[in-house]
Amino acid sequence: MTIGLGLGISRFPFDTARDYWRWVDRCEDGGVDSIWQTDRLVSKEAMLECMSTMAALAGHTEKIRFGMNVASIALRDPLLTAKQCATIDFLSDGRLLPAFGLGSALAQDYSATGTQTKRRGKKADEALDIVARLWTENDVNFDGEFFQYEGASISPKPANANIPLWIGGSSEVAMRRTAKYGTGWLGGIDTPEQAKLVVDGIKSALLETGRSIDEDHYGASFLFRFGSPEDHVVTTTAKGLAARLKQSPDRYLVAGDAKAMVGRIREFIDAGCQKFVMLPMANGTTEVMEQTRLFIEEILPEFA
Repeated sequence: MTIGLGLGISRFPFDTARDYWRWVDRCEDGGVDSIWQTDRLVSKEAMLECMSTMAALAGHTEKIRFGMNVASIALRDPLLTAKQCATIDFLSDGRLLPAFGLGSALAQDYSATGTQTKRRGKKADEALDIVARLWTENDVNFDGEFFQYEGASISPKPANANIPLWIGGSSEVAMRRTAKYGTGWLGGIDTPEQAKLVVDGIKSALLETGRSIDEDHYGASFLFRFGSPEDHVVTTTAKGLAARLKQSPDRYLVAGDAKAMVGRIREFIDAGCQKFVMLPMANGTTEVMEQTRLFIEEILPEFA
C-alpha cells in the first residue's frame, strides 16, 4: 500500500510571490509527495491559475510532483488543455498529475462569463475523451455534440506514457465518469464516510465499463491545522463550510495535534483512499510555513 501525502492551496495565502517559492522549496526538500492548486478563474480573492502554476512548478522543481485540484474541464478547450498538459509533463520529465472535474454550476466561472451550464456534463465527457486520446494517438477524429476534430495530433506527447487522468466529483454521474474515463479519483473536501460511498460506487461502475483503476489511485482532500479549533482561521473556515454544506463542518476539517490528523488520514484509508491533498488553514507566509514544517516533521514520518 502506497500512501501519498501532498499539500495544496486554494486562495493565495502568502505575503509575496517569493514566499510561495520558498514554500515550494520546503515541500520538495521535506519529502512532500505532491503540490496541488485549486482551480478558480473568477474570484476577488487571489487565486493562482492552475495550468500556468503547473508550468511554473515544472521549471522551478526537480523531483516533486504537482497537480490541479481539480481543473474545470467543461470551461476549457480540450485541444489546448491536452497540449498544455503534454508540454508541462514533457518538460518536467513526467511529473504532472492532471485532475479534472466540472466545478459547481453556481460558480462565478460560469455565471460571470455567461457560460451555459446545460449539458456541461456531456461537454466534459467529450473533452475528457479527446484529451486522453490526444495524449496517446497520432490522429484523433471526433464527431461529437460539442467538439469536432479531424486528424488532430499533438507533439511532443507526455513524457509519462501512462500519464494519469484523475477525475473529481462525488455525484453518481461523477462516479460513472471516473469509471469510463479516469485512471484515478480525487475527492474534494469531503468526509471519510462520503469518500467511501464514492470509492465503492466507482468500483461498482467499473464492473459495467470493464475497466480497472489501481487500488492506490483513490484520493481525498481535507483541511487541517495544527492548533486549536478555536483559532480564528478555523472558526472562519468552519462557518463558511457550514453555510455552504448546511450541516456541521466537523468531519470536513481537522484542527488539533498530529494524532488527530493521523487519525483522520487513517479513516480515509479505511474508506479506500491512499492519496491525499491536505490544505492548511493558515493566513500569511509565517503561518503557512509553520503548518508545513509540522506536517513534514510530524505527519509524514507516520506514513513513511
